[in-house]
Amino acid sequence: MGNDLDVVVIGAGFAGLYTIHRLRGLGFAVHGLEAADGVGGTWYWNRYPGARCDSESYYYCYAFSRELEQEWDWSERYPGQAEILSYLEHVADRFDLRRSISFSTTVVSAAHDGDRWVIDTEGGERWTCRWLVTAVGCLSSANVPDIPGLDGFAGEWHHTGQWPHEGVDVTGRRVGVVGTGSTGIQAIPVLAASAGHLTVFQRTANFSIPARNAPLSAEEAAGYKADYAAIREVQQASTNGHPFVVSDVDTLALPDDERRALFERAWERGGLRFRAAVRDVLADPEVNETASDFIRSKIHETVDDPAVAAVLTPHDHPFATKRPPIDTDYFETYNRANVSLVDVRADPIAQITPGGVRLASGAEHPLDVLVFATGFDALSGPLLRLGLRGRDGLALTEAWSEGAATYLGLGVAGFPNLFTITGPGSPSVLTNMPTSIEQHVDWIADLLGHLRAHDLDAEPTPEAQARWADHVREAADATLLPQAASSWYLGANVPGKPRVFLPYAGGFARYREMCDAEAQAGYPGFALRARRRAA
Repeated sequence: MGNDLDVVVIGAGFAGLYTIHRLRGLGFAVHGLEAADGVGGTWYWNRYPGARCDSESYYYCYAFSRELEQEWDWSERYPGQAEILSYLEHVADRFDLRRSISFSTTVVSAAHDGDRWVIDTEGGERWTCRWLVTAVGCLSSANVPDIPGLDGFAGEWHHTGQWPHEGVDVTGRRVGVVGTGSTGIQAIPVLAASAGHLTVFQRTANFSIPARNAPLSAEEAAGYKADYAAIREVQQASTNGHPFVVSDVDTLALPDDERRALFERAWERGGLRFRAAVRDVLADPEVNETASDFIRSKIHETVDDPAVAAVLTPHDHPFATKRPPIDTDYFETYNRANVSLVDVRADPIAQITPGGVRLASGAEHPLDVLVFATGFDALSGPLLRLGLRGRDGLALTEAWSEGAATYLGLGVAGFPNLFTITGPGSPSVLTNMPTSIEQHVDWIADLLGHLRAHDLDAEPTPEAQARWADHVREAADATLLPQAASSWYLGANVPGKPRVFLPYAGGFARYREMCDAEAQAGYPGFALRARRRAA
């Protein structure tokens, strides 16, 4: 296959692999470009200690192949990084996808010349295509904080999203972790078990629910496999793409003892189902406060030192308005003699010194290894780093100078024949990702089939994009989600990033219905034009 194609797909994780499989099956000349030397996307790069999915294994997987569902056996309730990567490698081999992917190929620019997309890579290769599909993920652009002195640190430092594949031996060493979001909450207990001493630098205390991870028995696995048709049906009709529904229990109507007992049962069940134990957790501040107070009480029950427990207890945002982590022994870890907690909201990090971290107060923490669990430039960041230029040379950085804007999270006005899987303005990170990815890919595949059949180009209209931006904002404002002022959902973790609520909070099922209606109406939100060819 030459370098001139129907479709180029950037990325070879869950989204890229399924896009290549789906489009190849429809007869498109399609090829993937992947920066890594293997498949996996997020699960190729994120190899930090404790890296694990927060969706359960039996539904954090593809639904497009009944045979694949039946032949793959998950070992745990919540799969770890290595197992998910093995699954994606199996998918790539089973469907012979590697022959349609160029690995170790980093895209540095992609520009539309009026007829086709022209993609240039770091290695000097050039690819051209009629349609460009980005499958770069939502959480793939590492956010390393700009702290003075980092270049002079005498030890070693790593970001969790760029963890060395050979691992990092912290045995007996002085380790510092900056960040207590989902990644930090997973890594901290594992690092603490080996480190000589672990110092956690916390700016924002976080709610977290125990995962209750455990091996998946043969009986459980067989039950899921036998019930997959019903499981997938529930996922498609759900708010978050998970195979469970939110309870209709009105917690405010319950006596205190019954409310406590309900939350205790949900706590013992663990995982993301906790937030589905009662209705309106993300809609009613009073309901949310009952759940928040319960978790706060659990933190104080778990952590032995009341002063440490107080620092770990969140009060600046409602429960689940930031990505709600699930954990294994996170709060218990602070009872270890070799773990210290530093409140950097009260005493900020002023400088990285050759020997460790110095705080504004002048206090110094000597370190051998520094770990940044500081997350990502989410949703928009992975797209902005591709060097995209659309019609008349419009740069995506310019188009999004006041915040990311798309139509349905699937395309951007001014960028013909560009399709963004789980882009800003889609449910993406508020859902079970494989469910959203498959819905996006199937929708894009149908549209590409229509464009091919009628020799058309497609581009969202500015009017449709503006209406969608308004709807995304309204959907978010109907919830408590925007109240977490420091959330990466708003881009608040990246200095200088415009504050726009990035994912669509109206629910997966509602979103899917709107996408279906768009297609059934003939794609009115897209300007479908007879193909323009370069002179």
